[in-house]
Amino acid sequence: MTAAAPTNVCIIIAAKNAADTIPKAIASALAEPEVAEVVVIDDGSTDDTAAVARAAADGSGRLNVVRFEENRGPAAARNHAIAVSKSPLLGILDADDFFFPGRMRQLLAQDDWDFIADNIAFIDAGQATGAARNIQRFAPSPRLLDLVGFVEGNISRRGVRRGEIGFLKPLMRRSFLDQFDLRYSETLRLGEDFDLYARALARGARYKVIHSCGYAAVVRGDSLSGSHRTIDLRRLYEADRAILAEARLSGEAAAVLRRHERHIRGRYELRHFLDLKRSEGIASAFAYALAHPGALPAIVGGIIGDKTEQFRRSRSAAPVALGGTGDIRYLLDAFALERAE
Repeated sequence: MTAAAPTNVCIIIAAKNAADTIPKAIASALAEPEVAEVVVIDDGSTDDTAAVARAAADGSGRLNVVRFEENRGPAAARNHAIAVSKSPLLGILDADDFFFPGRMRQLLAQDDWDFIADNIAFIDAGQATGAARNIQRFAPSPRLLDLVGFVEGNISRRGVRRGEIGFLKPLMRRSFLDQFDLRYSETLRLGEDFDLYARALARGARYKVIHSCGYAAVVRGDSLSGSHRTIDLRRLYEADRAILAEARLSGEAAAVLRRHERHIRGRYELRHFLDLKRSEGIASAFAYALAHPGALPAIVGGIIGDKTEQFRRSRSAAPVALGGTGDIRYLLDAFALERAE
């Protein structure tokens, strides 16, 4: 007689105007035998997200849907879900994504971790049905990810495919989060995952990554995750500065975090310049650039890079919504995993 799988995982879904996609997300989480709870936070939706989510219940009593009357952002939604849940392991699922069958089993087969994540397949929305039959099968090849490798994997280089390791969706041990009083920063609406994982790694978290692919990220051209405000970039680089000020970091870790701060600050300066150009005219934008000479390399480099990016995208094997040919793209390749060692 086969023993029943332990149900010790809470899956958290923060959702806004996701009525069209959330049933598939919920169903994929409830299909995992190890999942004890699925907590959906309707973050101030103007559609029927909450009602549609409740209708996706499977009769097991594991689904809990909470509605915020006003939008508070994904960090606040996830923090509330952590507060109302009880499971010792916590996982994040975006409302327009889904799990491939057996994801929890693959993750929980590993030991000695505080965070554990697996590969992600980026899939066009039109290819989501039947995607489980088309993904590649990878050996787990577990690696431990340290702060240096994690931050390096989140610094973009034009023309070079990066690991985008901040997109990983790990399972997290509640005990580790509680030990260090770690929660999502509710001041952030961009990079809140990166910030939490970086702060955890700065406090010694054992973050294991496996190459097996259990998470499907559905790519849409109008995805909310693909848009952000200029102020969000500023808050993200300020969060880097907070880690540098508060954490005891090695010289190498501090250096790479400063590089990430400069990278995000450069993106902010370019966006701020373009905002000024759009709202006040080219003269105001150039006046700002001349008054802030330290921002000039980011502004000039960003403008040139944006002009050529479309040509690189047209040749890439990636989902159409990411500018590619429509092929499935995997977050972790051999290069990314080597950097994670």
